[in-house]
Amino acid sequence: MILVGAPGGEFRRAAELARDAGAAVAMADTPAQALDLLRAGGGDMVMIDVDTDIAGFMASIRAERFTLPVLACGIQASAERAVAAIRAGARDYVPLPPQRELIAAAIASVIERKAPVRIGDHPALARAVSLATAVAPTAAPVLVTGEKGSGKEVLARTIHEASGRPNPMYVVECAGVAPDVLESELFGHEAGAFPGAVARRIGRLEKAAGGTIFLREVGSLAPATQARLAEALQEQRFTRIGGSEIVPFQARLIASTGTELEAAVNAGSFRADLLVRLGLVRVEVPPLRARGGDLVQLAQHFAERLAESDGVPARPFSEAALVLLSRYAWPGNIRELEDCTHRAVLLAQGPAIEPHDLVRSDGTRLLDLELAEPGGLQIESLVGRTVEEVERELILHTLTRCHGNRTSASNILGISVRTMRNKLRTFIEAGIAVAPAP
Repeated sequence: MILVGAPGGEFRRAAELARDAGAAVAMADTPAQALDLLRAGGGDMVMIDVDTDIAGFMASIRAERFTLPVLACGIQASAERAVAAIRAGARDYVPLPPQRELIAAAIASVIERKAPVRIGDHPALARAVSLATAVAPTAAPVLVTGEKGSGKEVLARTIHEASGRPNPMYVVECAGVAPDVLESELFGHEAGAFPGAVARRIGRLEKAAGGTIFLREVGSLAPATQARLAEALQEQRFTRIGGSEIVPFQARLIASTGTELEAAVNAGSFRADLLVRLGLVRVEVPPLRARGGDLVQLAQHFAERLAESDGVPARPFSEAALVLLSRYAWPGNIRELEDCTHRAVLLAQGPAIEPHDLVRSDGTRLLDLELAEPGGLQIESLVGRTVEEVERELILHTLTRCHGNRTSASNILGISVRTMRNKLRTFIEAGIAVAPAP
């Protein structure tokens, strides 16, 4: 993070306190100095004093193709100044308390980087994590696949943390970014490479040397950027845009996708050679609906954490609410579950979170969906799953209900004991936990 503020001001002094306490912040006296820092190594965010020339700063970063959030900050600033900052292009205005120590704490909390936390122990997730950590110490590129909101970035951070690399992991969003802006973000550029390029810029691939570069939704890369990236991976070097100096490619590359890249290759929208290099190691993050009891653990974890952060009483889920959560398909996966849980934490008034407190982002209550079509949530939870997955879950659930008795479970399912044993042997060989025989 880069903090922009005149020396001697309360905002600057507080930022220095945060830095001295260990926060990873860089200081800039002026917007011009902040631009120099961005050109030299980029940044994840800028916090800028509302009393500086925010409009001029925003115009400069747009001209030089920087894409990062800018937060305007002020101590008892007028409403007019806050509105002007947002109109100039700042993502938000953050009012700061007058106490220096409180400002420092607020700055530190914004940039705090916590080690990824994995909630749940379902075998499907355990297999993904096991593969990820096994390849973490190597330099091999990793392609992380999975549905939207399933936790692909968390797994990427798990790989980075387990790699022992001394430098940070840099995240680059590939979707929804103009191709020329994204190329500068990745490869950097030389002064004069295009109108607005007033100085050399170091791209993320260069800055991440000794660390990890994570490309989120790599399938969104434009064809020209795909070609540059494929060449960089093959040659282990690249040049900045508009330059001829050879830059070694020394970062670990992790990419994520929520789409079928093989289909994109067949359609001609993604390069086959790039997919071969990115997909040397593939790790699939299972969707939430395929993680069994992990869903309840995650919901309870979110409820406790969000209640604490919002300063409201921590409430458990009622049994009925947990049943309803388990019957919903969660197309938005963990992200949707967290959002739904957050609303429930804020809406709940009784001693526990009840079914009527579970509301989707469109305002629809999960309870209303179930009442409108009894059993509909259960059927919806099967959509998007293979027959093999559904069969496996049915066998395992039935076996658990029968306390591991193979004969009883076989009778209920209408299959022979021999077929049951063959199925269970296949599950065990795949690393899937099976209820022990009594």
